[in-house]
Amino acid sequence: MSKLPGGILNLPQDYNHHLLKLDIAAGLTVFIMLVPQGMAYALLAGLPPVMGLYTATIPLIIYALFGSSRQLAVGPVAMSSILIFSGVSLYAEPESSEYITLVLLLTLMVGVMQFLLGAVNAGALIKFISQNVISGFTSAVAITIGLSQLGNFFGIDMANQNRLVPLVVSLFRNIADIHIPTTVIGAVSLLLLMGLRKRTKLPLPLLVVVLSIMTVYFFHLDRAGIKIVGEVPQGFPGITVPSLDVSAMQVLLPTALTIALIAMMESLSITKTLAGKDSPPLNVNKELRALGLANMMGSFFSAYVAAGSFSRSAVNHRSGAVSQVSMIITAIGVVLTLFFLTPLFYYLPQTVLAAIILSAVVGLINIPSLRYAFQIKPVDGWVWIITFAATLLIGIQWGLLIGVGVSLCILIHRISHPHIVEIGWDEKSKSYRDVERFSNAQHVPGKVLLRIDARIHFSNVSYLEKVVETAIMEAEKNMDTLHDVVIDMGGVNDIDTAGIEALERLIRKYKSRENINVWFVQLKGPVRDLLLRAGWKERFPDVMSYLPMDEFLKEKQGPNDYMI
Repeated sequence: MSKLPGGILNLPQDYNHHLLKLDIAAGLTVFIMLVPQGMAYALLAGLPPVMGLYTATIPLIIYALFGSSRQLAVGPVAMSSILIFSGVSLYAEPESSEYITLVLLLTLMVGVMQFLLGAVNAGALIKFISQNVISGFTSAVAITIGLSQLGNFFGIDMANQNRLVPLVVSLFRNIADIHIPTTVIGAVSLLLLMGLRKRTKLPLPLLVVVLSIMTVYFFHLDRAGIKIVGEVPQGFPGITVPSLDVSAMQVLLPTALTIALIAMMESLSITKTLAGKDSPPLNVNKELRALGLANMMGSFFSAYVAAGSFSRSAVNHRSGAVSQVSMIITAIGVVLTLFFLTPLFYYLPQTVLAAIILSAVVGLINIPSLRYAFQIKPVDGWVWIITFAATLLIGIQWGLLIGVGVSLCILIHRISHPHIVEIGWDEKSKSYRDVERFSNAQHVPGKVLLRIDARIHFSNVSYLEKVVETAIMEAEKNMDTLHDVVIDMGGVNDIDTAGIEALERLIRKYKSRENINVWFVQLKGPVRDLLLRAGWKERFPDVMSYLPMDEFLKEKQGPNDYMI
């Protein structure tokens, strides 16, 4: 096998025996990491641990066949798991048959949504969800996940909640019932996972799982009150069609949409981060379709929502994976585990799975992004904080919606309030500059000079007219006579009909009432073309100029002007 064709697996053109060995090694490494993680995340989602393993089979294979990323490792992840729990636990008891039925229906809905979004090329929707919203949301969800696992970690009963206050209240109400043996095993496991993370290349989650199973088995700690996973079904699940209950679909729709969008953004963010120089171009809509197919097919095999995992993708990348063959190897390893190794998990303590989750979600709390946002633009930092607080205090789904709503309101405000400055002559630099930013810039007698640094359209024409009229009024108060208003259009790339009408109103208003000339200089070709189509060549032949501000004024001014 000197070379293999790329085909449906999106293999590199020079794929050979050596690269196949790298993929096999990477796939086995991710497999070792995925088995305990998958079981832990299923528990987080309120599902039997084995469903985490189911989610690490068919979805991996489907994505490998149809996805565009060569290193993305899909499967069960913490974010989707807590979103499932928060959405479905409102309508059914976790781990009950009714709950599992709703989760499989939700998974199918998520898959259909993702596939349809990709089919209609709607991947651009993610541009309207800012990174500060995602960082604030993810950080809050990580804290929620951590608090929700303290019940299993300490061996106490806690309320099934996804909001900060009820979780904290429940913790303090039951803190006196902490089970010491459970807490010791959980704490030791967490210390090993966190303390040795950067000091060893050993598969710590698997190592902790093996040691804890042996400890519970040999010392009969399950009889001492330590909760264990118990019997894990052996073999591969049969095909089951999710129950298409219309009323259930209606109540699950908000959760499905939230998960679809978050899973999409997580996966695309990971793909962009890990893309190498020789990686194929990122096709957002192809990624959506691949994730949608993976979740749709997975729902027929008792899998819940799969998404891209940053930790496993990073391990896959660092282990040398060059294609999705590595994920095929991982899926095969999980299938073999389901057939032959599930009895070994009987004595696995639930507190260890909680410790695995706690160690994984710590990295999701992104405080540096908050500091960076406040350092660069404080309003972005407030978007982060509002999203974070809303997610913690109101709820996961509402937190995301509120964050997106606030960021869109800020975006609309920015669009409707374009950057317009008054400029003046700076003798030192021999140029026209913003009079507020540069103290040396002086107003030009008899003239108002403005610069617009944005597109002109229906949402900002009122603000534009107001700024221009205010500048003219101020100039009339401070100058003996005002002859010209010159507007630099160099920063204007586009203008719509409402914008053209607004400019025409300014021309007519000041020409007819006060005999003030309004000029538009440094017009770009596309904008000039639109003005010509509007009949300006016939109606306003002298107001347009392609010349820059300085050249235009030199042309209009007399030879003795002090600036020249």
